[in-house]
Amino acid sequence: MDTIEKLRMLAADSQYDLACACGSNKDNRRTRGLDGKWLYPVTLPSGGYSILLKTLLSNSCSNDCRYCPLRSDTDVRRCTLLPEEVAAVFMEYVRRRKVFGLFLSSAVIGSPDHTMERLNTVARLLRGRHEYRGYIHLKIIPGASDEAVREAISLSTAVSLNIETPGKRHYDLLSHRKDYDRDIIRPIKLMSALTAKGERYSKVKCTTQFIVGASEETDSEIIRYMGGLYDRLNFNRVYFSAYQKGLGNPGIPGEKRLAEAPEDVFIREHRLYQVDFLMRKYGFGQGEIPVDNRGNLLLDKDPKQVWADNHPEFYPVRLNTADKEALLRVPGLGPETVRTILKIRRDRRILCVEDLRIRGKRAATIRRYAVFE
Repeated sequence: MDTIEKLRMLAADSQYDLACACGSNKDNRRTRGLDGKWLYPVTLPSGGYSILLKTLLSNSCSNDCRYCPLRSDTDVRRCTLLPEEVAAVFMEYVRRRKVFGLFLSSAVIGSPDHTMERLNTVARLLRGRHEYRGYIHLKIIPGASDEAVREAISLSTAVSLNIETPGKRHYDLLSHRKDYDRDIIRPIKLMSALTAKGERYSKVKCTTQFIVGASEETDSEIIRYMGGLYDRLNFNRVYFSAYQKGLGNPGIPGEKRLAEAPEDVFIREHRLYQVDFLMRKYGFGQGEIPVDNRGNLLLDKDPKQVWADNHPEFYPVRLNTADKEALLRVPGLGPETVRTILKIRRDRRILCVEDLRIRGKRAATIRRYAVFE
């Protein structure tokens, strides 16, 4: 295969890793370019979106991750790009102003550190030979040495290592070759330490991803780990990728669950993203997220709405006097609308929901939980 054919295949194989872009609305979903490569949006520091070229370096994997279609025992067409090939193709995209940056991951080629050396070589070529100073997001390979992780962070704008499951018990159902604490948690903690406030690489962003539904995890377990990733490790984003039927080994728990309720896992992924926004943007603590007696989110109702219905004593919220934190607890009000309310209140009172230019069902929802006194 020539470079472009390999890139087309490896870019397609990278589609299940969402740890570079949320994909939660029409503006920031991944799209496929005319040449078959997946292009992913990334939020710019100044606002708005731009596009990342996203690809694997190789899909020839030595690991046995039972949820992954590229695991070592599957019969798929394999190929590997040389670091020089990735760097050359990417710089051509940059010269043509087709992309804003690079998201580079890989299957495990032999060993974690051998793979990290190749990933880091791409970044070294871009930073050194090509004098590229733009956005590079490198995937940290599970089990990589401290030295390899440190070098990747020194070369990157952002790094990610996918946590996959909330805890060792669930992870052991999906992989027999990797050790959760040694290969996942240890490098995640190192990433956090190296990018902590006041450290040399404090500007490098750290993200991770859960595979939702492949193992036997509950939503409350995922939420507890999310709280730790945000509050103790200061990660910038947590992403969720719904396990899809037929991608993994037929014997994993996710296949049985999907056979019973195939659509639930995608609704569940959506609810977890809503929880993520509640924790990052709305001031909710992990202990405030409402789950059922099995530890799972309700699939038929927004978790913010569930919290509101469970706390009638908190309402109604007075839109003309309540603080920002209270306003964010009103169903139908998001961060942008709350900012608008606070801005309007500096000049005049808000008399009705129509003053906020909100109509229809959303306006009716706000009226149930807020007053304009």
